[in-house]
Amino acid sequence: MHHAARNYAIVTAAYWGFTLTDGALRMLVLLHFYRLGYSPFTLAFLFLLYEAAGVAANLIGGWLATRYGITRMLTVGLATQIVGFTLLSMLQPGWTTLLSVAWVVAAQGVCGVAKDLTKTASKSAIKVTAAAAKEEGAGQLFRWVAWFTGSKNAMKGIGFFLGGLLLETLGFRQSLWAMAGLLALVLAGVLTSLPPMMGKGKASKSAKELFAKNPGINTLAAARVVLFGARDVWFVVGVPVFLYAQGWTFTMVGTFLAAWTIAYGVVQALAPQLVRRSSDGLSSEVPAARWWSAVLALVPIGLAVAVALDAPGLEWVVVAGLGLFGLAFAVNSSVHSYLVLAYAGSEKAAEDVGFYYAANALGRFIGTLLSGLLYQWGGLLYGLLGSAVMLALCWLLTLALPLHRHPVQG
Repeated sequence: MHHAARNYAIVTAAYWGFTLTDGALRMLVLLHFYRLGYSPFTLAFLFLLYEAAGVAANLIGGWLATRYGITRMLTVGLATQIVGFTLLSMLQPGWTTLLSVAWVVAAQGVCGVAKDLTKTASKSAIKVTAAAAKEEGAGQLFRWVAWFTGSKNAMKGIGFFLGGLLLETLGFRQSLWAMAGLLALVLAGVLTSLPPMMGKGKASKSAKELFAKNPGINTLAAARVVLFGARDVWFVVGVPVFLYAQGWTFTMVGTFLAAWTIAYGVVQALAPQLVRRSSDGLSSEVPAARWWSAVLALVPIGLAVAVALDAPGLEWVVVAGLGLFGLAFAVNSSVHSYLVLAYAGSEKAAEDVGFYYAANALGRFIGTLLSGLLYQWGGLLYGLLGSAVMLALCWLLTLALPLHRHPVQG
């Protein structure tokens, strides 16, 4: 057990270092290019390849982690992020807008691959170490996953602060170099302390086998696409642009988003206390997934009504609504993250987790794209309506979640 806990601690620490720089990167890019006068929609597009790369990296990452071991994948993920930062730091102020955007999108694509390779490797490592701790049946796995996911989001929030701070003190290029240096230290730590073949197993031999998941994982992946789309469709462009339009400064918006993300992380870490546990790991957790997604769908519907009626103190109604949304969303996300591991077999856990997080990334991609488009067409109201439709779909999908594990042959 002591050994498993040590590996869990090392993986979590490595992922924290990574997430800190990843959150900082998002703020650096947003603030830097907003300052250069880029429109909010161009800003949304700067992140599209980052999200798209995540879909591919998750699918392949799980397979690679099973095939080559988790430690190697963690190493590749960290090294790739360092490459992405270095590429971004080469951006020249004299370049045309088109070239600059293309360069940033490409570098962000590299960082997107890095993020999801690292994330899949880390999540799978937790499954492996929890299995090694032989406490899977006793909510150890749920607690570890919830704590890992929650602390990661809190780190991302701190990263948002860090990004703004670095940009102001060091400037764009030096900030990227500083972050690359930090990751090089994390990488050295991983290489010297984790067993090299951790999590190596039999990988799927064909794409058909890779997609032949049990019904639980397939349904959950579909629910995950619309769940994350529903968040980003109004969170990526809608909320920040709406708050600027209300007269907020960029620092205020950045601070608010950081605080929201940290609070969301705290709720995620506490989710095991909010969801009643069952001995088989599914009979009370699946109904919880259904109930919480129904509650979540009501929030954007209520906010859409407030925006349509132009309620007094609208910006504060939206801020309060976002708080409620964050609470219900965090519990939903945490229950889903637990369920995927409950449905997954430990033989190919890395692949199952990768498949499920590819759905996550696909949802973020669709959400980011629609965030720019819907805001352009109808402002925050359209973004909220898009979110409500997606969450209704998410709720319908959770109704189809099986209450028993179906073992997959193969």
